[in-house]
Amino acid sequence: MIDLHYWPTPNGKKVTILLEELGTPYNIVDCNIGKGDQFTDAFLKIGPNNRMPVLVDHEPLGGGEPISIFESGAIMMYLAEKAGRFFPQDPRGKYAVTQWVMWQMANQGPKMGENGHFRRLGPEHGEQAYARRRFDDEANRLYGVLNTRLHQSRYLAGDEYSIADMIAYPWSANWTGQGQDVEEFKHFKRWHEELAARPGVQRGMAVAPRVTPEDPATLSPEEQERRRKMIYNQRARPIPA
Repeated sequence: MIDLHYWPTPNGKKVTILLEELGTPYNIVDCNIGKGDQFTDAFLKIGPNNRMPVLVDHEPLGGGEPISIFESGAIMMYLAEKAGRFFPQDPRGKYAVTQWVMWQMANQGPKMGENGHFRRLGPEHGEQAYARRRFDDEANRLYGVLNTRLHQSRYLAGDEYSIADMIAYPWSANWTGQGQDVEEFKHFKRWHEELAARPGVQRGMAVAPRVTPEDPATLSPEEQERRRKMIYNQRARPIPA
């Protein structure tokens, strides 16, 4: 059985899309990132970067003791390789997929995340025009990268649907919130509509935590402040005693 430490963000949904496309049984373990579950000592043993998702495979590729994997790209490469689907292993096919997985992890995810961060900031955080413009423009550039590639081929890694498409889809599903006009990117739009119609993608995007998230408005001001201090402006953690 596979345990997936998960919260319904684009990074979590990348992995649930793949699991649903594979038909692989899995168990959701809630990792409420708003509450701070990612900072517990137990979580840090399997997710040293304080981020979900983390996968624990109790029947790992190669046998032996359970294996834990953090970082969504690594998780997806592992699962697809184990299943023998969506990740070709011949050199040309493998690295056609791998380069787009790396692109998503290094570019699309971080820059779209920063875009969302600065768009959500209220006036109490000061004037954000430069940051908004910088990350709106970078988001536009990245949609253009997708659009150009999808003008050249049906899917990101070529003619076959792969984990490269699954990993990029959740971060590109909210172009309005990222300040973009999808009509500017017709080849991206074609790809997005095709993926959105896939039952596995629909199921993966719909996966919910086992416990309903709290409404932030119901938290006391003290608890809201505690969580803000824990989650934002993080610095290096000391070495455990």
